[in-house]
Amino acid sequence: MPTMADVARSAGVSVATVSHVLNDTRPVLPHTRQAVLDAIDRLGYTPNTLARSLVTSRTRSIGLAVSAISNPYFTEILQGVEARALEHGYSLLIADPHDDPAHERKVVQLLHERRVDGMIVAPSANPRELVGYLGRHQVPAVFLDRLVDTPADGAPRYDQICAESAEPTARLVSHLAELGHRRIALVAGLPGFSTTRERITGYRHGLAASGLPYDERLVAHGDSDSPGAERATAALLSLTAPPTALVTANNAMTIGALRALRDRGLSVPEDIALCCFDDFAWADLFSPRLTAVAQPSREIGARAVRLLLDRLASPDRPARTVRLPCVFVHRGSCGCPEEAESARRPDRPHGRSPHTAPAPRKFEEGSVS
Repeated sequence: MPTMADVARSAGVSVATVSHVLNDTRPVLPHTRQAVLDAIDRLGYTPNTLARSLVTSRTRSIGLAVSAISNPYFTEILQGVEARALEHGYSLLIADPHDDPAHERKVVQLLHERRVDGMIVAPSANPRELVGYLGRHQVPAVFLDRLVDTPADGAPRYDQICAESAEPTARLVSHLAELGHRRIALVAGLPGFSTTRERITGYRHGLAASGLPYDERLVAHGDSDSPGAERATAALLSLTAPPTALVTANNAMTIGALRALRDRGLSVPEDIALCCFDDFAWADLFSPRLTAVAQPSREIGARAVRLLLDRLASPDRPARTVRLPCVFVHRGSCGCPEEAESARRPDRPHGRSPHTAPAPRKFEEGSVS
């Protein structure tokens, strides 16, 4: 089996230079780096990761802890994390905390014991034990999708990244109000998630901007999953004055809401209009196609890796919270005519008419704090 010394002889450089190329520990001239890489390919050299980690105290690995990996949203986040990690020479260890605080704590400990260089975590609704463990052991970490409350001084302790939630949700509500709906319900997520709080806030802002009163009976928690949303939607439909329009706060809950509507024999949008937070691959295969907010899930994953690598390079820099913009994807489930929808596709600019809804737009340019 070829060694690092063999690579150095073949490339005509020192062993130290080969080490710098492999570990990115010091700049190397482009032609010298290429000579080393060519020698590695020619000899079939494979670095000894274990030995290298003993020397550098780094394993070139990242731990990723996200629940419901089968969820298309988190699957796309995972793809973004993996692509960016591999681009920088990092491997990925993946675990599912199941949105359970106790299991989350165990999962993070196991990843830490595998000596990952840092972690990317979608925290549970009660991440106290998680945050405590990371703090005690000084584990570099980035929180994604759901934000962890900052201390009283307002300075976040960890880097965090998520999509905007409040304004996009308000936009869905305003759109339904523009179409004449006055009883607009929200199937909200699991209590305790920052995304749940922010989407409820956006829902209330959308009502207020449209001159509609807030009625707490029109907000039902679907617990961020399909069965919970099915129950929540059934409860909303059982009200004395049921809603005429529905906003679902994530893709899994959209499926549950559609099941509840089907069981009642209700059609979308003829009997009830529907808009959802989270676009997904088959949203335009439903009949009618689903009007949705699309999150930049792959970009969230890629940016989480960038934040973590920046943290590893500069452990003492101030923590950052990054928010990325969403996109309003207008289809037919809101009740707008299909022909008007197709006329407003981004590749087909078209002026507004009195009978059409606003054209798709980005809610805002992302922000960093």
